[in-house]
Amino acid sequence: MKISFLASHGGSSARHIITEIRAKRLAGFEIGIVITNNKETAIYPWCLENNIQVLHISGKTHASNEDEAIAEALLAANTDIIVLSGYMKKIGKPTLNAFKQRILNIHPALLPKHGGHKMYGDFVHTAVIAAGDKISGATVHLVTEQYDTGPILLQHEVPVLEDDTVESLGQRVRAIEAELYVNALKKWQENNFSLESEA
Repeated sequence: MKISFLASHGGSSARHIITEIRAKRLAGFEIGIVITNNKETAIYPWCLENNIQVLHISGKTHASNEDEAIAEALLAANTDIIVLSGYMKKIGKPTLNAFKQRILNIHPALLPKHGGHKMYGDFVHTAVIAAGDKISGATVHLVTEQYDTGPILLQHEVPVLEDDTVESLGQRVRAIEAELYVNALKKWQENNFSLESEA
């Protein structure tokens, strides 16, 4: 199965997954392409340095057909699965339709709690602390048209400590995200990329 990535910012999860594939620790997967909507982020030069095909596709490069361009590039790379790595933009219908139940995202909380529009990064950790939750974590789920509502593949918990700040909780959650993604991919693969056992 060929994995391509939509990444922004540092793309740490994408980098970790790519490294695991190259090290033969994630068998059965191949690397496709990385698409970023911001050429200035760290993932872009990292891909160039590591001989990974990377494309910059955004409203700046494709003002009238950004979503179509993303879908076309993913299909041209023979993509089977898409992994989102810090990608902030909502996935367009051309990509959703072409890769139904084949797009994975990681959310920095235990869905269904603290999900939805504009719930990402520190906004999520702020909500967790404000709610007085004792447990948080991260969730790998499939992407649908509605934010953070797709079927859950795997979750991992972390404690919320009494003296936690948004920054300290965020660091604890980010520390588990990359490996959780790898384990979710393995679980999905073992289930033959089916969600029937999750029903």
